[in-house]
Amino acid sequence: MKITIVGPGAMGCLLGAFLSRKGQEAWLLDKNPQRCQKIKEQGIKVEGVSGNWQVPINACVDPKEAGPQDLVIIAVKSYDTKDAVRNIKPLLGEHTLVLSLQNGLGNTEIISEVAGSERALGGITNLGATLLDTGYVRHAGKGETVIGRVDGKIPVGLRAIREVFNKAGIETRLTKDIKALLWSKLIINVGINALTAVTRLNNGRLTEFEATRRILQDAVNEAIRVAKKKRIKLIYDDPLSKVEAVCEATSQNVSSMLQDVLKRKKTEIDFINGVIVRQAQALGIPAPVNAVLTNLVKAIESSYELQVSKS
Repeated sequence: MKITIVGPGAMGCLLGAFLSRKGQEAWLLDKNPQRCQKIKEQGIKVEGVSGNWQVPINACVDPKEAGPQDLVIIAVKSYDTKDAVRNIKPLLGEHTLVLSLQNGLGNTEIISEVAGSERALGGITNLGATLLDTGYVRHAGKGETVIGRVDGKIPVGLRAIREVFNKAGIETRLTKDIKALLWSKLIINVGINALTAVTRLNNGRLTEFEATRRILQDAVNEAIRVAKKKRIKLIYDDPLSKVEAVCEATSQNVSSMLQDVLKRKKTEIDFINGVIVRQAQALGIPAPVNAVLTNLVKAIESSYELQVSKS
């Protein structure tokens, strides 16, 4: 299968490495020519729970070099989705599918607008990945990947992707209700990401302290109320308990948003807690904790330049 992963970040590199190692024609599409050249020359190096190994991979800046693909995986930050999807048109053949494996909400809608709803796939992955350097990723944790079409159909092409992923060691299953899945993952991120970014605590420490546990609970409960108001059936019977369990299961993990803050990079706050705030406002219900968390993370982002000037 011909597969292009858009974005050579932690998850993009990890997925590309697994797929390339099992003989798939995998490409990494990068907007940075220097970084792309380095990946071309050295491939991808992986360490962590799957061992220490290195694999060559195709890489390009111009999508025309890769040509039409069977699958395009969008693995950029959510705020870059629109630009990324606009750039993939040379990758789209007659039957190409486009899969978002990103945080937050709204990515599949952007894919549908540009590439067509019949191509759009959504998904979540519980793989843990940390980017250590260009083309060098730590496989920090194993976990299930779940994908589905926006319209709930499961065509042959989607089943083929599942088979390819599973053979590559990416444990994958399909779902007919991707919206419920994306919202359920969103609620986990709502409870963990912003709070870790503000406190600079690892995931597991959020439940150790009464103050952070209460903030987590309040943020999650606001998100649950929004989901119920929208009549979205979440996949967990007790979403709050699930969030706390994820904190404990990933106790040593540095959340993606905290990684961004530590690197003084833009975060995905608008697509996580910010989504809850906007949806709550539209529904006429309060979401004060998520509003405060969103504003605090935005304040941290705004302070990067001041931090640099003082150092």
